Amino acid sequence: MPRPVAVVEDDPFPRLLQVILDPAAVPARIAAFSHFFAHELPDFSGWCERLRAQMKRLHPAEVRLVPDQAALLAAMPGAAVVVAESLAVGKREIAAAGGALRVVHKYGTVLSNIDLAACRRARVRVLTVRRRANISCAEHALGLMLALARKIYETAGLVSVEQLAAAGYAPTRYDRAHTANANWGRVTGTRNLHGRQLGIVGLGEIGRELAIRAAAFGMRIVYTQRHRLSRRDEARYHATYAPLEQLLAESDFVSLHLPMNDATRGIIGARELGLIKPGAILVNVSRPSLVDRDALLDALRSGRLGGFGLDPHYDAPGRADDPLLGFRNAIVTPHLAAAPRYNSLGDLEEMLLGIDHALRR
Repeated sequence: MPRPVAVVEDDPFPRLLQVILDPAAVPARIAAFSHFFAHELPDFSGWCERLRAQMKRLHPAEVRLVPDQAALLAAMPGAAVVVAESLAVGKREIAAAGGALRVVHKYGTVLSNIDLAACRRARVRVLTVRRRANISCAEHALGLMLALARKIYETAGLVSVEQLAAAGYAPTRYDRAHTANANWGRVTGTRNLHGRQLGIVGLGEIGRELAIRAAAFGMRIVYTQRHRLSRRDEARYHATYAPLEQLLAESDFVSLHLPMNDATRGIIGARELGLIKPGAILVNVSRPSLVDRDALLDALRSGRLGGFGLDPHYDAPGRADDPLLGFRNAIVTPHLAAAPRYNSLGDLEEMLLGIDHALRR
């Protein structure tokens, strides 16, 4: 029986499919992934073998990694499977497979790049995965918002009069015969998420996961992106469309969820930070270069921003003397948003077993 051909969008995590499925995967790539997972999955090779043992049709396979749309089309002849994140799969790609295509798997759940009607006509199954790593990123963004709004990061460990006073607060003693003892440190500037407006820039896979969670906190949600969602999807995510300028001017919290490309680099610069609502909290768990670094530092120094949360940092590794770390109202974490690694491993395992099951039918 000939090995199935899988065409896979060449992205860091889907690239792992080549290591799992294709005996021709180069040793350097296998070693690199083993090192990548070592701190949470010491027995990476054992994990791969256990997963392979569960597959009846998909392993072993020839995996063709493709970086762009032209490469995808060129790699389609004889392909039984396509795994795509952002690349489009439509009539041309299906026709190029020459009748071999049986499964298209979106690496996510938003199917705007998959021609469902064309797949249906060709009797090609379309599968999705609600990515655990995306859920984790949304949780991280919400965690940064909470930590900044409640001043958790700023006040953590400040439990004595001396510590609070040294940090610039004015701790006191209340008459407990008459009042409660809440906030005896007299920490000012905390705020709730409930009733506040969250502006999401990019309501894609991660932005939608954040919207679900923010709605549960009672936040008002507005969003902006190139293409407005359908009314049905807006209702599903409790989100209202607004142009970027309006979103920035009116939102108490702004969270960025965009891919990094020439059009989005520095999309939040001096002009946008000048428009942002005074005291707003800005969170970025996408790519650091979405926000102009110098403009960000100026906005923090001026007090225009009420807080800033970032993952990953502009540099990896960063430097302990980075000026961004000098702000009490800025939280920077070392590329942790998608962690733990088991999120991505679980995503890929679900994908592969789903594809394998579909090929048996």
